[in-house]
Amino acid sequence: MNKNIKLLFSAMMVCLLVILAACGNDTKDTGGQANESNSDGPVKATVGVISYLTGSGASYGEAITNGLKLANEELKAAGEVDIELKIEDSAGKQEEALTAAQKLMNSDNVDAIIGPTLSTEMFVVGPEAELNGVTILGTSNTAEGVPQLGDYVFRNSIPETMAIPAAVEKAIEKYDVKKVAILYGNDDVFTKAGYDVMKQVAEDKNLEVVTTQTFQLNQSDYKPLLTKIKSLEPDLILASALYNEGAVILDQARKMGIDVPFVGGNGFNSPEVITIAGDASNGLIVATPWFAQKDDEKVKSFVEKYKEAYGVEPDQFAAQAYDGLYLIAEAIKNAGTNDRDAIRDALAEVKDFEGVLGMMSFDEEGDIVMDPTVLIIEGNKYIEFE
Repeated sequence: MNKNIKLLFSAMMVCLLVILAACGNDTKDTGGQANESNSDGPVKATVGVISYLTGSGASYGEAITNGLKLANEELKAAGEVDIELKIEDSAGKQEEALTAAQKLMNSDNVDAIIGPTLSTEMFVVGPEAELNGVTILGTSNTAEGVPQLGDYVFRNSIPETMAIPAAVEKAIEKYDVKKVAILYGNDDVFTKAGYDVMKQVAEDKNLEVVTTQTFQLNQSDYKPLLTKIKSLEPDLILASALYNEGAVILDQARKMGIDVPFVGGNGFNSPEVITIAGDASNGLIVATPWFAQKDDEKVKSFVEKYKEAYGVEPDQFAAQAYDGLYLIAEAIKNAGTNDRDAIRDALAEVKDFEGVLGMMSFDEEGDIVMDPTVLIIEGNKYIEFE
């Protein structure tokens, strides 16, 4: 009798193991979540967002999250992907960005990440995403070296190495520039990276650099360095700054009688420059992938919907984030799954994607390939620089 019971028990255990093995083959480890396919409807995925929502640069983060939310509403309505956004605030600080990233990847088990806002933050978050095998897309990181942080690191924001040379070249053609002054924030990776590009462009274009001046974040008085610049009479001023410092610099420069044009780095690509500096912002030249007045139906539709939702015109950061989520969605749709590796591979293969920024592709390192537009502020608004 005992022998029969043992045989029956053994047979039951074998059946149980077979059932468990069969069930185990129906799922795949995707960072803590079951794999979602599109066989029964839209592909479901969770996308983490790390954004600069509080602090002096909160305008960047607000525009970015607004762009993401609008894109997600449209994507849900289209029905091909079903994305849940999990948004974390970094306050523009490296340590908080890293903490947010670790939470999103390890606790929330997100399938991909958009952000963080600043290149400074991406230099600590990118390697962490690479280590965890999570695709991360920077929509506002322009410093050199960002895509090189790893195979899972991408960006759809044009780098300073593409934007600044385009803006300087246009300025040289228009104003016959021979001499330039450079000023930059020397305590921030983003603004220092912009300076490196400006210095190199000046050398490449055989421009005389009459002086190089530095400042710090949250500095309020720029008169000493502007006095030095004014005395040397440059034809053009190259400035790498975030919009808060940049707008104050423009205001103080104009009040001191400095009326030469400025070429700004990516930090100047915000309507907040005009809001803060007013008339003093006129004459600022920037290169950007985004122009709200572009004669394009996709652009017009986005601007109209954004203004209706948020009461203001979308800036570059909103547009890049809007397209950024569409790029991630395209990768999820093409992968047909929320598997982290599959999303990474599908994003790398995106070619000639038409967004509000224009036609976008990624190169072999995950950097964006597209053409910038050079703008100048005239009459307190950005227009194409001819």
